[in-house]
Order: sequence, then C-alpha cells, then structure tokens
Amino acid sequence: MAQAGFQDTNALVSANWLQAHLSDPDLRIFDCTSYLRYGESEDHPYRYISGRADYDAGHIPGAVHLDLQGAFSDPHSPFLMTLPPASAAAEAFARHGVAEGTRVVLYARDSMQRATRFWWMLRWLGFDDAAVLDGGYNHWVAEGRPISTARGGYPRGSFSPIPRPEVFAGKNEVLAAIGTPDTCLINALNSSLHRGEDASYGRPGHIPGSVNIPAASLLNPQTFEMLSPGQLAKVFESAGITHGKRIITYCGGGIAATLDAFCLHHLGHRNVSVYDNSMSEWAADPDLPMETG
Repeated sequence: MAQAGFQDTNALVSANWLQAHLSDPDLRIFDCTSYLRYGESEDHPYRYISGRADYDAGHIPGAVHLDLQGAFSDPHSPFLMTLPPASAAAEAFARHGVAEGTRVVLYARDSMQRATRFWWMLRWLGFDDAAVLDGGYNHWVAEGRPISTARGGYPRGSFSPIPRPEVFAGKNEVLAAIGTPDTCLINALNSSLHRGEDASYGRPGHIPGSVNIPAASLLNPQTFEMLSPGQLAKVFESAGITHGKRIITYCGGGIAATLDAFCLHHLGHRNVSVYDNSMSEWAADPDLPMETG
C-alpha cells in the first residue's frame, strides 16, 4: 500500500489552529449540531431535532448555529434534510455570513458528520474555502478550550455559486450503478442496518452490491478526531475502494455518507458523490432492490 496523505490540507483544521485564529475578521465559525431520534415520527424513519438548545448552552466563541432542516433543506420534499435548490442554499449561506474572501470552519457535537454535510454542500456550490474542525465540539471542550453563551452573528455575505451537480447523486444514478464494475457503492450506516438486522428504514438491508464502511469507523472513538491518512486508506482499501473508480456513498438521509465522502476526498478521490435522501428514499420504494446479509 502506498503511503497515504491528506490531499486537501485546507479542508481539516485542528483545535490549535482554530483557537489561534478566533479573532480573524474574515473567519466564519458555524455550529452544525443536530440530532436524529429513530422511531419517534409517524411520517419519517426518524425525528429531526435541531441542536440550537445545545448551541445556546455553550459554543465556540463567535460561532453561529446552522439548522440543517431549516434554511438548508427543501421544505417541499417528502424526505427530511433533502438538498434544496442551489440558489436557495447559496442564499441561506450568504444570509449567515458566507462570502467570497471569508474562511469557513464547521463543527458539530458527537460526530463530524453534521459538519461534513455542510462542507459537502459548500463544495457542491463551488465554495472551496471551508474546513471541518477535527474532533468537533467534544474534542474542543475536552481540551479545556474557551466556550461562550453569547449568540454569534456575521454581516450578510455574498458569493456567486458555481454548482458541481456531480457531487450529489439521485436514485436513478444509484440504480444504474448497481453491478457496474467501474462504480463502488458505500453504505455509511452501522453494520446492523447494513446486514438487515435493524429495520429502522422500513425495508431492512442495503443497496445490492454496496460495501459497508460505517462513518463512525473513520473517527477515533475517544477523541472524535479523524483517523490518520494511513489508517483511513487501509479502511477503504480493505473494502475494495480503489482510485480511478466512481464512488457513491449513502446512509439514511445523506448525512453520515458525507463523512465517508469527505475522507475519500481527503485521500485524493475526486469522483465521489453522495446519494441525497439515501435509504429514507430507497427503502420506501418497493420497486427498488434490497439485499441483506
């Protein structure tokens, strides 16, 4: 195995870096925390809970909270957390202070995947000066770094989106990819969901031919930091993920899948897409194939 390294060194920042730059006038820090509660909704596999209460109780100084299901999802979709039109997403980011010339840092609690969802959305819009805080809020607090209860706010920003539609995929693309040798499908959900032992999404199982690389397996369980480049490369290569192929990641609603996609991007994979809506859509359609085991 060739020695791996992170190819996009601007996409991940350490707590040390962030604390040293808290007073930078062009810095925009966003708390992306939200939660999913399974089995608590009659209309969806899970109930979405904003992390605003946790933000109000304490956050990284200057940070602003972003509500994924609020301004950053399609209100007309039958599924939760569906990608909105590019123009609406760009307007929501600009309203929160994102602009050309700003440096964005995203973080969340308990896992980096909520932050990587927003990072992937900014990448989709063609905004490339964004980073994810390694270890998120948990690691920040564990190291005794400063927190604040003062509500943050930034001047309205402006940037012209240059969408990259290929970084997201729909169900028809996924269906066409099944059994295709030049495409790899990755399920970022936990192993019990992948094997079909948990029917949280209705029909149990996974998209046929997909391999299981749980998003949680890509982070250090004690510090919530990303594994080293060498460790990440080993995880993906052990699952048969190689450079040169198209990769589509999926999960329950296109959130955890962005952590797998973010890590792959970090390792130099450039033909990576996230299946928006993921199993929330796939498992609900009885005409789409499922596989267990």
